[in-house]
Amino acid sequence: MRRLVFVTQQVDPGHPALAATVPMIRALAARVDEVVVLADRAVPGTLPPNCRTRSFAAPFRAGRGVRFESALAQELVHRPLAVVAHMCPIYAVLAAPIARPAGVPVLLWFTHWRKTRLLRLAARLSTRIVSVDKRSVPIDSRKVRGIGHGIDLSEFDCRREPSPDFRVLVLGRYSVAKGLETILRGLRLALDGGLDARLEAHGPALTGTERQHRASLERLVAELDLGRRVRLGHAVLRSEVPDLLARADVLVNNMRAGAPDKAVYEAAASCVPVLASNPVFDDLLPEELRFDRESPEELAAKLAGLAAQPDEDRAALGRRLREVVERRHSVDSWADRIIEAARG
Repeated sequence: MRRLVFVTQQVDPGHPALAATVPMIRALAARVDEVVVLADRAVPGTLPPNCRTRSFAAPFRAGRGVRFESALAQELVHRPLAVVAHMCPIYAVLAAPIARPAGVPVLLWFTHWRKTRLLRLAARLSTRIVSVDKRSVPIDSRKVRGIGHGIDLSEFDCRREPSPDFRVLVLGRYSVAKGLETILRGLRLALDGGLDARLEAHGPALTGTERQHRASLERLVAELDLGRRVRLGHAVLRSEVPDLLARADVLVNNMRAGAPDKAVYEAAASCVPVLASNPVFDDLLPEELRFDRESPEELAAKLAGLAAQPDEDRAALGRRLREVVERRHSVDSWADRIIEAARG
């Protein structure tokens, strides 16, 4: 029997940050006989019948670690193809000392810009590190493999809702790393240049720091006199994202270099043009859709240029972006490459 052990924080299709994990697990389940999911919490009835979930929830961190290692040790008896640690390096650190001596590879799926001592330790202990791109992991190691993102194309289509103005969408956490201040200043410059545009932002503020940043952005909106043009919304359910994209003419992403935001690939899968600053998107976005992260002036010019294109040209551009996602970043291609990495 071909089995995988998949470790993640939560299995919840409604989670504002982790919902995309669900189609990833489903795609893996279509390629093996069984996926055992170790998670802090899993919503019942979310996964296919050949998935089995085990919770390692406990009131304290030490208790979670003990429960995790106990559950994993029991699953290793049946020699799975691999242990896949999703995003959290600590899972790889805890799994490697018992999995690798048993001949079971440990794969760390990780895509983030922050380099920590825990990540460096996980890199040493893991068999392989898989990510969207070699540049989306802040570790210089031969263990890193770029395998593309895992976008569930069935969740996104190319429908559009017409509007008299140019609609800009921003998705993601209210984090300083997202560069939202530059986006707001770029919009102000574009409006001053004659662009009739509105911006809608949605995302969670999960920490005290992110809540403070959101408040500072609200003050900047007032300072730039954008109150009638900008809406700083809250987190939305994953099921609401396709409707937001259907109303958008462009998604703007200003995440710092390194980790590529999943929202960019989801917009592209919805045939929505994207303006992004992260160099890692060079396999998806042509030069005319990329801008300097610190330059609101360049962003304003790119917004104006895109808005000036005829609707049919923007639609054709969006279709080309979806084709790239289909080839390189679908959840099916992602799952195939995870299986390849598990086999070495």
